[in-house]
Amino acid sequence: MDIRHLLEQYEAGQRDFTGLDLRNIDLSRQTLLGLGLVGTNLTGANLSRAFLTQSDLSETFLNWADLSYVKLSEGRLVDADLTKAVLVGAFLVKSDLSKAKLSGADLNGANLRGACLHRANLCGTNLQGANLRNADLSGANLSWANLNGARLSGANLTGAFLTGVNLEKAFLNGLDLKGVDLTGVNLSQAKLNGADLSQANLTLSNLSEAQLQGASMTQANLMGADLSGAHLSHAELSWSDLSRANLDRADLSHAHLLGIKLDEARFQAVILTEAARKYFSLLSSETQNGKQDAPAAAMDPPSPRQDDWGAIAPSYAPASYRSASAPQLGSLSASSDRPLWY
Repeated sequence: MDIRHLLEQYEAGQRDFTGLDLRNIDLSRQTLLGLGLVGTNLTGANLSRAFLTQSDLSETFLNWADLSYVKLSEGRLVDADLTKAVLVGAFLVKSDLSKAKLSGADLNGANLRGACLHRANLCGTNLQGANLRNADLSGANLSWANLNGARLSGANLTGAFLTGVNLEKAFLNGLDLKGVDLTGVNLSQAKLNGADLSQANLTLSNLSEAQLQGASMTQANLMGADLSGAHLSHAELSWSDLSRANLDRADLSHAHLLGIKLDEARFQAVILTEAARKYFSLLSSETQNGKQDAPAAAMDPPSPRQDDWGAIAPSYAPASYRSASAPQLGSLSASSDRPLWY
């Protein structure tokens, strides 16, 4: 069917164009609301700047198609093939793209607020600057996707695959990332204020200059992570593992540091409350002098205050750390495998 015939039928009131072969058709800038295009072949089609609000393109072939700046809010793209498609600036608010194939697609600056991307394939997809607020990304494959500067506040990432994803400068405030595997992920300058990263695996991740004020990172694995210049004031870091982490210039003022491990960690010019500063100074001096144990006099830290460290909470402490009696400091060497107890 050519474009003239399609437009004539649309003007006559027809909306169902299911299963047609419309490869390479040019529908750019056309207003075609509520179309039924289920299973239609639109490979290589030009739909740029078209108005397709509330249209159904489920199971449609749209690979290599141009949907830049298309208006498709509240549309259906369930199980659609959008491999290598161009969706720059596309308006897909509250659209259903569950199980859609978007591998290698370009969604730079696309608006996907409240959209459903459940189990969608977004491997290698460009989502730079995209609006994904309150989007459902549960079970989605975001491996090697570019989410630089993307807005993800309120999004659901339960069960999402995040291997190699780029979240630099992304907005993740208040996001639930509990137990998520973010090994080696780039989160530099990301906004994670109030986010839940408890029990998350952040091994070797890049969190340099990230905003983590008030974030929960209880029992998080931060081994080898780059936290240089990170803002961690009032963050909950209890029982986290910061072995070999880079904390240079990090702001840890009023952070909860109960039970943290700092083996071979770097912490030059770190910002701390007074009680914590003495402990970090002690570790720094021991590291420089190559000592294994601190002098007895230096092993008596100031009494912890509620506003500095928070109350001891055995309920969330790992079983290996729990004790019926108060724990003892033991060695305070930077190379010690004992955690910081206060």
